[in-house]
Amino acid sequence: MRIDNDVKLDFKDVLIRPKRSDMKSRNDVQLERTFGFLHSKHKWTGIPVVAANMDSSGSFEMAEKLSKYKMITALSKYYSLDELKNFFKKFNKPDYVAFSMGIRNGDIEKLDGIIKAKLQNKFRFVCMDVPNGYLEEFVNYVGEVRKKLPNHIIIAGNVVTNEMTEQLLLNGADIVKVGIGSGSACTTRLKTGVGYPQLSAVIECADAAHGISSHHNTCGLIMSDGGAVHPSCVAKAFAGGADFLMSGSLFSGYEESGGETVIKEGVKYKEYYGSSSEKAQTKNYGSVKSYRASEGRSLLIPHKGSVEKFVLDLLGSLRSTATYIGARRLKEFSRRATFIKVNRQLNDSLEKFEA
Repeated sequence: MRIDNDVKLDFKDVLIRPKRSDMKSRNDVQLERTFGFLHSKHKWTGIPVVAANMDSSGSFEMAEKLSKYKMITALSKYYSLDELKNFFKKFNKPDYVAFSMGIRNGDIEKLDGIIKAKLQNKFRFVCMDVPNGYLEEFVNYVGEVRKKLPNHIIIAGNVVTNEMTEQLLLNGADIVKVGIGSGSACTTRLKTGVGYPQLSAVIECADAAHGISSHHNTCGLIMSDGGAVHPSCVAKAFAGGADFLMSGSLFSGYEESGGETVIKEGVKYKEYYGSSSEKAQTKNYGSVKSYRASEGRSLLIPHKGSVEKFVLDLLGSLRSTATYIGARRLKEFSRRATFIKVNRQLNDSLEKFEA
């Protein structure tokens, strides 16, 4: 047993200090980025924000909507092979959709079915998603998927430390998904005591990933996953060094979101639940297995209408952050940002306001 005495930070623990800027308009800010990848030969250009592969956010309808803004949707990994085939027949924007999978036998069989149907060119990204990316079995599966899809962009996680970020990148991942216990619908920290404050995880994993480069002058990348509850959290993730950001809660509750629509006392709601919640496990696997616990919440979110209004608000907020710190491009956030830790009293007051 050992204790790490270094202070670790979540998004709510910091603010970004403003800096002198000669920018004249938010319209001058370039939010699109272009990336090369450690293993994939593809180049990608877009806004590196991703709707998570949860039932309540990674829907076909969400992919149709976000692709218009060059943003990515990681499709729910619980879509059947037939559902995916039907979707990919009509959806033809491969740069803005990810096929999602875990490491169960059914996941590999589904991927093989996609390849057999010759639909792998309908998506550029593969999101390999498990709660615990430290399993040796998972690391090996990343290498197997790399062999099956040598030119796809592989996202793999979740982890929160530098050594496993490096391990996944060396085993075939292009982007490592960072975050354990930080999601708003996740109870892993409460049930297991395991986790890592999200901002510190992003900073440390980004440093490790960006230090691994390939012969064609590209480096490993990371995707912050979880803990983003406001547009400010998205800005802080990019300022901390994240290359991509994934969120489930930010993209839940909308008309395009997955989950059932519920009318309760005359008010319209959308379901939102974690992938390890009792709701998700029962729906997708029949029950919570006797050897495991539920590590997620089930919530009802007041219906928010179309996601487009939120997307425009998010992009406007990021442009505003950029003007406060003098960053003309999203790429410059991590170079221009200085974090200041907020005092406990301010932190508590912000939490009360958010509630």
